[in-house]
Amino acid sequence: MFDFCAEPDTLEGLTWLACYLTTGKHFAFYNAFGTVLMLLAVTAPAALAFGFAGATAARSALPPLRWLGKGYIAVVRGVPDIAFFLFFVIALDQGLEWLRHHALCPDWPDAVRQGTDFIVCPQAKLPLGTAPQWVHELYGFATAVFTFAIVFGAFAANVLFGAMQAVPRSQIETAEAYGMSRRQAFRRIVVPQMWLYALPGLGNLWMILIKATPLLFLLGVEDVVYWARELGAAKTARFSDYPHPDWRMWYFLALLIFYLAFTRVSEIVIGRLTSRLSHGQATAGGEKLRKAAA
Repeated sequence: MFDFCAEPDTLEGLTWLACYLTTGKHFAFYNAFGTVLMLLAVTAPAALAFGFAGATAARSALPPLRWLGKGYIAVVRGVPDIAFFLFFVIALDQGLEWLRHHALCPDWPDAVRQGTDFIVCPQAKLPLGTAPQWVHELYGFATAVFTFAIVFGAFAANVLFGAMQAVPRSQIETAEAYGMSRRQAFRRIVVPQMWLYALPGLGNLWMILIKATPLLFLLGVEDVVYWARELGAAKTARFSDYPHPDWRMWYFLALLIFYLAFTRVSEIVIGRLTSRLSHGQATAGGEKLRKAAA
């Protein structure tokens, strides 16, 4: 980045450190923090959408739909996150390539499954082998987002289902007595009020999602954990021009500070949102705000 960085062997002290921290690979490390934030920004609403659909299905009057919703919650919550991530990503990738293989290469003579190998025609690969690097990175990120949304959507569904059940039944019966249909009562009575009951659980789920972002490393995405390990190691091809001792402790300390700061900001935002939603509600939080204002 700086002109004096052209000869790394002649540098020392703060000059060496300035050049070391402004290499292209370090900027990739800094951009990885943006990748984590982007993952959270996209995954959170996607998981909430999966959760709302699962919770709505779980309380449906139609048995098949109710079984589907409860089955989704039970199965995904019952599988360890790491095992699900590793299995689902591989299964999803191979499933899409299998469909493309049979659609694009119907005359392919060889079997797709050859022992432990999974081989499809070049046209069916996702992404294509000729695709630019950014397409491969975008595909990996999209797969990771979808996997995170499926997993945390099941936990969100469980939270939202409990929140829907917590809305007083008497209010729903009153709405139906005034002529509202079951769907209208759900949309006008249950949905507006369930968020207050769901917010504590959703807040905890958001914290867990933040802590789960290092799993991107397992999915092949070059996230902050990947770069911290690569740049901090003593023997790495990443820094042949800037050799250094084992500095992984300092890199992971930076990650520790980042995650602690981010979770603290999240706690403040969730607390303020809870106070805002509690106004006028017949809950312990709402009663506390009423007494404080009196």
